[in-house]
Amino acid sequence: MAFNLKPKEEKFFQTLAEHSMLVREATELLHSAIADRSQVPELMKKINETERIADEIVDRILAKLHKTFIAPMDREDIFTLAKKLDDIIDCIKAAIERMELYNIDEPSDRIREMAELILKCGKQVEKAIFSLQDMKKERLRLQARCERIIDMEARGDELYRQEMGKLFRECTDAINIIKWKEILVNLEEVLDLSEDVATSLKRVVIKYA
Repeated sequence: MAFNLKPKEEKFFQTLAEHSMLVREATELLHSAIADRSQVPELMKKINETERIADEIVDRILAKLHKTFIAPMDREDIFTLAKKLDDIIDCIKAAIERMELYNIDEPSDRIREMAELILKCGKQVEKAIFSLQDMKKERLRLQARCERIIDMEARGDELYRQEMGKLFRECTDAINIIKWKEILVNLEEVLDLSEDVATSLKRVVIKYA
């Protein structure tokens, strides 16, 4: 009896693609929160819903891994990608949650630039994950997208160090220092996790493309 594994492969890639769309949506919500603080309460509701759907997708991926005899990629690679994508959404939720809880003041230009980088990373992560569905054909584009993400993470690190240094040098309000320090850590972690996704994808390309 012949077994057709292709539909299972397509479902794996499709599910990861759905997950990456939620990552991109989450980065848009964060960008909007930084751009307009008055939207934060409504954006908090939206990110909660995004996280709920993302958690359901992770459960579906784990169930597929458990049931599928042959997966289109190494099971560990699939799990790692799903986990990192979910971590990005969780970290974005934590940042927006703190913005609402702390009733933050106006973000600095560097923080706005970090939000812009996160937005761009979200778009590149989505495109890169979609490229997995035709990895051999999309190999060069996929690698280029990964390099863009890595470059943006490096720029984000610079902004993080500069802003954190300025915060401790110039801010005289200890509570305000704590507020922005925690949010900055969240923003930097989102970029780090995006780089982790890019690094994982580069390994996948080496293995399978």
